[in-house]
Amino acid sequence: MFMLQHSAYFFQLPRTSHSKVFSPQFSHCDSFLIFHPKQSSCMRTLMNCQREKTLLTTFEENNDDGDYIDVEMEEGEEEAEGFSRSRGFRGREDEKNYDKDPELAEILGSCLDDPVKAQSRMEERLRKKRNKIVHTKTGSATPMNVTFNKFDFTNSYIWFEFYNAPLEKDISLICDTIRSWHIVGRLGGCNSLNMQLSQSPLDKRPSYDAVQGANVNPTTFYNIGDLEIQDNLARIWVDIGTSEHLLLDVLINALTQISSDYVGIKQLVFGESEFENWRENLTSEDAGYSVHTI
Repeated sequence: MFMLQHSAYFFQLPRTSHSKVFSPQFSHCDSFLIFHPKQSSCMRTLMNCQREKTLLTTFEENNDDGDYIDVEMEEGEEEAEGFSRSRGFRGREDEKNYDKDPELAEILGSCLDDPVKAQSRMEERLRKKRNKIVHTKTGSATPMNVTFNKFDFTNSYIWFEFYNAPLEKDISLICDTIRSWHIVGRLGGCNSLNMQLSQSPLDKRPSYDAVQGANVNPTTFYNIGDLEIQDNLARIWVDIGTSEHLLLDVLINALTQISSDYVGIKQLVFGESEFENWRENLTSEDAGYSVHTI
C-alpha cells in the first residue's frame, strides 16, 4: 500500500523530443509515480516497467511511422525486460517457440498406469533418436578388457561391447579400422616370421635382407564377414586362416586407442558363437539392429 508523506519522491515524465505526442494526456510536469523511498527495489522496478509500457502504448497510438521512443531512465533504475536505455522497446529476440512433443507427453502420461511399458517405449524412442543425441564424452578412461574364449583362427566371432550404443560416426570409424586391418592382413603385412627391423639391434644401422623376406611362409587373411550391431553390442565373423597372433595384436592396439579417444569399448571378446544379451532373431532396424559391410 502506498502512502503519501512529506519525504515521498515524485517520479516525473522526462522531457523528450516527442513530448508533444503525449499532450494532453501527459505533461512533463505531471506526477506519474508516487511511493515511499522505503519501498523495495522490486516494487520500484515493477513501476518503472509499467511506466515505460504506458509511454510506449501512447506513442504507438499517435504515430504511424513505427519509430521508437527514447526513454531516459533515472539514475539507479534497472532496465526492465524488453526495454533498453537507447531504445524504448527492443522486443524479445531471444524467445523461441518450441513445438510440443505429443509422443513424449503420452509416454509420461502412461507412467503411473504401466511403468514397464512406459520405460520400454522410452528406450525404443532413444534408439530411434540416438544419432541426434549429443554425447558429452566420446572416449573412456577405463582400459578395454580383452578376453579369449576358445578362439579359432579359421572360424570365430569377435565381439564388441560398448558403454553406449555407438553413433553413426562411431560405427564408421570402427568399420574403417576393421577394413584397414583386413586389407593389411590379406596382403601379408602382419607376418611375425619376417620381423627383421623390429628384431634388429637398436645401436646399429637398420638393414633389410630381401631374400630372407621373400622366402618366409606367407600369412594371408582369408575372409571376413559384415559388422553386425545390436544396441551397444557388435560382432564380426573372421577366418584368419593361419594362427598369426601379431594380426590380433594390431587390431587390439588400434581398438585400444579408439576406445580411449573416440568411443568407449567396455570389452573385446575373441571366440564363442554366442554372447550375453545378443539375440539371433533380432533383424529389425527399428529394434536397434544394423549391418555394415566391411
